[in-house]
Amino acid sequence: MGFFSIWHWLIVMVIFIVPIIPIWRIVSKAGYSGFFSLIALIPLVNIIFLWVFAFSRWPNEKIQIK
Repeated sequence: MGFFSIWHWLIVMVIFIVPIIPIWRIVSKAGYSGFFSLIALIPLVNIIFLWVFAFSRWPNEKIQIK
């Protein structure tokens, strides 16, 4: 039990990479850097960032003049 096989590490990589790809695309379409999606890997910080991201003004929003 002192080491893990290659299959274990492949599964771990898939578990971490698969959710990051759609998050990267969403963050990029919102106008932020795609590297913000790496915050999703940090526990508790990802929840705080999600709230900040949801309620902040996105850079690609068009300014509407009334």
